[in-house]
Amino acid sequence: MKMKLVSLLGFAILLSGCAATEKPMYEYGEYSESFYALKRDAGEENAAKWKSSLETIITKSSEQSLRVPPGVYANLGFIHLKANDNNKAVEYFELEKKIYPEAEVFMNNLIKKANAQG
Repeated sequence: MKMKLVSLLGFAILLSGCAATEKPMYEYGEYSESFYALKRDAGEENAAKWKSSLETIITKSSEQSLRVPPGVYANLGFIHLKANDNNKAVEYFELEKKIYPEAEVFMNNLIKKANAQG
C-alpha cells in the first residue's frame, strides 16, 4: 500500500513537471489557416489575407518580445518581390538572413534576383 502511494506521488510529480509554463518561442497567429486558404484558392482575397497574416505575426511577435518565426520575413519578402517592390523585398530578405543565419545562402540568392529585377 505504501509503495503504491509513493509511486502515485512520484508519477504526479513527474506529470506536474511537464506542465507548459514557459513562454512560447514563436507567435504563429493565423499562419497555417491563411496559408492553407491561399493554397486552396489562390485568389486576390486570400493573397491579401496571407500578407496580412504575416504582417500580424511580425507585429504580435514584437509586442510579445518573441522572435519572428522562421520563414515569415522570407515569405513577406517574396510577396513584395512578386509585386515588383524590390526594395521592400530585399529589406525583408535581409531581416530573415539576420535572424536566421542558416538561411543566408537562400536569402542571398533571392536578394540577387530582386536586384536583377530592379
